[in-house]
Amino acid sequence: MKHTEVLEITFAEPTADFCLRLRFSDGVIKEVFVRSLLWGPIFEPLQDPDYFRLVKLDQVLGTVAWPNGADFAPEALRALPDLAVS
Repeated sequence: MKHTEVLEITFAEPTADFCLRLRFSDGVIKEVFVRSLLWGPIFEPLQDPDYFRLVKLDQVLGTVAWPNGADFAPEALRALPDLAVS
């Protein structure tokens, strides 16, 4: 990935409670556990596993988002350990 390219998420699906399988714009695929990122008022609803599963790919923002407007920067998700290799 060139330094000037913007990192985006091109595919996302929930796989388990607080886990997402993601594909990034540079082709990297990983599964991450995001529970550690769920702090602050905007993320409180996501602590409910049923609400968490409402995640959608926001193609305008290039990341994952929820109905209440919560989202994560692709870089933050990319920094999490890959569960598939842990």
